[in-house]
Amino acid sequence: MSEARKLFIKTYGCQMNVYDSERMAEALGAKGYVLTEVAEEADMVLLNTCHIREKAAEKVYSDLGRLRPLKTAKPDLKIGVAGCVAQAEGEEILKRMPLVDLVVGPQSYHRLPDMLDRTEGGARVVDTDFPEEDKFDHLPERKATRGPAAFLTVQEGCDKFCAFCVVPYTRGAEVSRPFARLMAEARGLVERGVREITLLGQNVNAWSNDGRGLGGLIRELARIDGLERLRYTTSHPNDMADDLIEAHGAEPKLMPYLHLPVQSGSDRILKAMNRKHTAEHYLRLIERIRAARPDILLTSDFIVGFPGETEADFEATLDLIRAVGFGSAFSFKYSARPGTPAAEKPELPAEVCDARLQRLQALVTEQQRAAQMAMVGREVGVLYEKAGRLPGQMVGKSDHLHAVHVEDKAGQVGDLVRVRITASAPNSLAGERVGA
Repeated sequence: MSEARKLFIKTYGCQMNVYDSERMAEALGAKGYVLTEVAEEADMVLLNTCHIREKAAEKVYSDLGRLRPLKTAKPDLKIGVAGCVAQAEGEEILKRMPLVDLVVGPQSYHRLPDMLDRTEGGARVVDTDFPEEDKFDHLPERKATRGPAAFLTVQEGCDKFCAFCVVPYTRGAEVSRPFARLMAEARGLVERGVREITLLGQNVNAWSNDGRGLGGLIRELARIDGLERLRYTTSHPNDMADDLIEAHGAEPKLMPYLHLPVQSGSDRILKAMNRKHTAEHYLRLIERIRAARPDILLTSDFIVGFPGETEADFEATLDLIRAVGFGSAFSFKYSARPGTPAAEKPELPAEVCDARLQRLQALVTEQQRAAQMAMVGREVGVLYEKAGRLPGQMVGKSDHLHAVHVEDKAGQVGDLVRVRITASAPNSLAGERVGA
């Protein structure tokens, strides 16, 4: 047999892209490719891109430029660009970067093997369609996982059209994967040793199929023997249905953690963002969720410096943060995305955005440290995902998604154990195993 060809994938951005990269690797596995972590030894390099962050496309072009010497040294090397930047840029990538062999959007990557065949004859291929067929119907069965926790995409696309966001244009309309297929994929993951599944979607709580919402799906998944933990991300406040809120209180396998982006605490800015909820709606929603699951840890997303944001608007965001008390948050300065409605509006001065971001992050950091210190002395469940840097140390995620370093000489990857938290570091916790 000839030696297997090697595939290097660089994954940018969100957890959805992590899942997509795994599926692309499986699709290319049918062509004889095996993964490598060293780009220099690869026969194919694939950049799975994200369009959320500032200057995302230019960062991809910069990374492609750094691959030029590798392509020169290995003319047969195949280079592909996938994901949301691929969807947004399309043919432009081929025009600007002659070293690129193929460009594939996030809804078409099941066609990668055929696209690769076409490049063997010297063709350069672009596929950024939104095909009618379901890509999941054409992907191979998931063969392997990298540990005891895995992602499972249940929903893709977005119909919300927030004024700052490119997702509806790069991922398409909201689509829910069929219930039966999700159950089968989840059972397959558990059979291969997975104990925790995180359900993924651009608006994951908009999932619905076969008369069920996400709460119903979670209840059915929780019945799978051997599946010990469930999570989901990312959610929209407008899709937090009653049955999903009830699931947080009724289903022990659904972990006490929720990422629920709000973006701003100003109703005026929320309207300009086309978020279709108010700050008061968000706060009342948090009350209901905490009533169902009092120990839940909440995280969120914030954009500062959205066009037209005044100091009063920003103070309203700080007020909301103080009212909720978050375990952590992702926060960014607004940056325009070409093709979005907000991109046509004048931006605030950079120094104003910088100052506001620093103030917001200082408040969130204070809340994060308080939330972590409140864990000290408590017992939590921890799923070991890898060995720690120190001898006799294991690292895993707590029920509340905190990274926890545990003294446990007998611990093994995949163990789900009780841990007493003994200390808090800036971004993690330390603890000791309770019992044998």
